Amino acid sequence: MRTRLSWPWRAVIGAVLVAIVGGMWWWGFDFGQIFNRDELNAQLTSREAEARELRNEMAQLVARSSLLERELAMAKGSQATLSRQLTELQTENSQLKDELGFMKNLVADSNKQTGLTIQRLAAVRDRDDVFRFSMLVVRGGSTSTEFVGNLKLQAALLQPATDVGMPLKSLSLALPDEQPDVAGALELKFKYYQRVEGSFRAPPGAVLKSLTARAFEAGQAKPMATQNLNFP
Repeated sequence: MRTRLSWPWRAVIGAVLVAIVGGMWWWGFDFGQIFNRDELNAQLTSREAEARELRNEMAQLVARSSLLERELAMAKGSQATLSRQLTELQTENSQLKDELGFMKNLVADSNKQTGLTIQRLAAVRDRDDVFRFSMLVVRGGSTSTEFVGNLKLQAALLQPATDVGMPLKSLSLALPDEQPDVAGALELKFKYYQRVEGSFRAPPGAVLKSLTARAFEAGQAKPMATQNLNFP
């Protein structure tokens, strides 16, 4: 014969079974969560390490890019400098060739003629109130002594009028008398030839119409050579 349990005992046994099943379920859920949390932490750590590597690579790429940009700028600057220097050398080489040809002709002509000549007289505006001049004084024929003397310049200019509508005013400059600081550039002492270069001041905006150069031997009042340069 089977003994039947009363309802209170049945309720207690049911409650115990429910508690056991619930505890097993909760323990299993919490244990799974522990494993999932460890896996997530490991993945997070791995992603952080990858992010650090990517940031380091990015910083290196930025630094390399900046270095390449600086090197490119320097290369462009060097190329521009070399191009300018090449142009200057080509111009200088052309001038030297022209000068060499002139000097050959000069030597040939000096053997044919005697006396003093002024060649290649030129004048250009350097600044608004300054003109630069240049010339070559040549002594022809055979000689064993140096020529000593000086040059004198006469510049004819047109000076702008101070009042509107007034005509231009003519102006004449005698150098070095009116500008003694030019005297040093006009001194002559050479055996065969001498290049002369210098500058003189003029009123601002003045226009140079002509320039006359005369070469004097020391102690002589009469010029040994004269050259005139006219401007349109």
